[in-house]
Amino acid sequence: MQLDETDKALLALLRANSREPVAELARKLALSRSTVKDRIAKLEKRGVIAGYTIRLSEAYVLGQVQAQVMIDSDPKYASAIVRALRTMPAVKALYAVNGIYDMIALVSVESTLELDKTLDQIGNLEGIEKTVSSIILSTKFER
Repeated sequence: MQLDETDKALLALLRANSREPVAELARKLALSRSTVKDRIAKLEKRGVIAGYTIRLSEAYVLGQVQAQVMIDSDPKYASAIVRALRTMPAVKALYAVNGIYDMIALVSVESTLELDKTLDQIGNLEGIEKTVSSIILSTKFER
């Protein structure tokens, strides 16, 4: 999907704060309020903007234990593994990757005990041959 520079700037502002009032977005972009509102509607209609979400505070995230779980699996079970991981609230994202591992799961929990239980759940899924986990110590930046 091709975006012009104004749409790219608008998306950057929305990424920084999706609750920013349209009037403020218009002021920052030097556009009319109605133009910005129309552009947002078009971006939503085209599927560029798929939805809006929250970004958790750094203080809250620091209280969580997060880990990347690299997963080596039998390809015949890939769909079942994805379905099973999707049902686990601790699994925040799942990526298909190339290389030694087939998938990377991003896990976020309240304690190391909960992380241990979640890793056991993941490792016990049918079709998972091996997992390697790395606890995330800090986030240097996130976009």
